[in-house]
Amino acid sequence: MSTSQALQSVTRIAAEILDIDKITGTLEVGKMADVIIVQDDPLKDITVLQEKPHLVIKKGKIIAN
Repeated sequence: MSTSQALQSVTRIAAEILDIDKITGTLEVGKMADVIIVQDDPLKDITVLQEKPHLVIKKGKIIAN
């Protein structure tokens, strides 16, 4: 599985399986989302999602910076 496929499997595909894809799973207007912003490309090094988060937003509020 590629890095891109792995990220989709824990976001969009997981939401589809749980039948909640109308409200979450992708970044779209009107959907709920928690967001991790990183400075490096997670498709090149997926560990940046865990080891080097630049900003974490949960329920619309910054919880880590």
